[in-house]
Amino acid sequence: MATRERGTVVQRLGSAIADVVERWMPSPFLFAILLSYVVFVAGILVEGAGPAAMVGYWYDGFWTLLTFGMQMVLILATGYVVAYHPLVRRGIERLTRIPNDGRQAVVLVGVIAMVVAWVQWGLGLIVGAVLAREMGRQAHERGLSVHYPLLCVAGYMGMGLTWHWGLAGSAPLLMNTPGNVFVEQGIVDGLISTSQTVFSGYSLALTVLGIVYAALALYLLAPTRENSTGITEYVPLSQLRGTESADVDTTAADGGTTTSAAGDGSAEPTPSDRINNSQVVGGVIALTGVGVAVWTFATEGLAALNLNVMNFMFLFIGLALFTSPEAYENEFGEAVLATSGIILQFPFYAGIIGMMNSSGLSTTLAETLVSVSTPATFPAVAWITAGIINFFVPSGGGEWTVIGETILQAADQLGVPPGQAVVAYAVGDAHTNLFQPFWALPLLGITGMRARDVFGYAATVMLLLIPFLAAALILIPY
Repeated sequence: MATRERGTVVQRLGSAIADVVERWMPSPFLFAILLSYVVFVAGILVEGAGPAAMVGYWYDGFWTLLTFGMQMVLILATGYVVAYHPLVRRGIERLTRIPNDGRQAVVLVGVIAMVVAWVQWGLGLIVGAVLAREMGRQAHERGLSVHYPLLCVAGYMGMGLTWHWGLAGSAPLLMNTPGNVFVEQGIVDGLISTSQTVFSGYSLALTVLGIVYAALALYLLAPTRENSTGITEYVPLSQLRGTESADVDTTAADGGTTTSAAGDGSAEPTPSDRINNSQVVGGVIALTGVGVAVWTFATEGLAALNLNVMNFMFLFIGLALFTSPEAYENEFGEAVLATSGIILQFPFYAGIIGMMNSSGLSTTLAETLVSVSTPATFPAVAWITAGIINFFVPSGGGEWTVIGETILQAADQLGVPPGQAVVAYAVGDAHTNLFQPFWALPLLGITGMRARDVFGYAATVMLLLIPFLAAALILIPY
């Protein structure tokens, strides 16, 4: 323990919190189950709902997010496929050779993860995870001292900061999606354009300043050489050799002929094999899809950006990269495997939403918090509200359907622009992902880590971000 005492105050704080979390944090699935019990009991005690009624709310809520859940899985899967293309993997490998010490490595991974997640959070999550693992491997081979748990947190920083006010942010895109529930119920008069949210000066300033501040926090958190634990303490050395070839079939991914139907490749490919791997067949439909996406933005501008357009665009970008339909299908299958934990847990969190909504618990919590705000402090209060509820409902769009009405109505009463209210909410939802392990499941699988190995440092970063976000949300002009 003597070596643990060395280092700065920030380094010791990160180490202490990491020790506590590693000892006590449950698995992500158990986390969801425990939260279900917490909301169940809270609905009974706070709202006076009966146990049987709460069970009914839980069951009814289980199936309310199927459409949205599929949209989220598609964002993650399409981002995964693009991130695992050999061209992207080779770019990642080159990036890992840049840092000369552990602190530079952590900052580089964090900045790239945050920037890419702003573009597409699924891509940012997977690129961050792959980059963290590859950086850990390169550090081991080059003899650099890098604390692997913090490196993995850096790879998760896009989900913990920039994703929800970026190009694939659930709430901003949902508010610009025709026929969304807020328009249908008359909560807002019409669509809230991305020019008021994602592309507003308020949001862009938050993005730039947030990345700079988070990079500084990661730099200060990086442990001393004596306290750093490398990747080989968590991932067996045998699994680090040949990770590129093990993770993706580069022959198939580059559009080459696979041997799935031709045994060892010595037999003459059948006509169906040729069609399955035809770059012409895959390329034409891929370019058509990409062309449709480009035409949509050319004719409608950035206001066309919504969840469906984002998924459509990345679905065909992936196919354009792989060109071979069979190679793309195989890689997509791998991507879906990476989302299995999310698919399993999404209905449980939808059940939590059902209990919170139907019992009135979500409205009570949101109204209590929002009632203490003023026009000046409202963005910070919306951030806190979203952050608290995100512990129980770790789905940006799903959570927005829970508290969006309350936040938008309060913003209207206080004279706060609805776009600013959406962005402030999005900040809170992303921020507490740093203690909610739901969206980290793909990262944990890729990096070979457990949630409790990583989330001590993630929670520390979450705490360090609080003063910056509180000040930025209030002081940055909209």
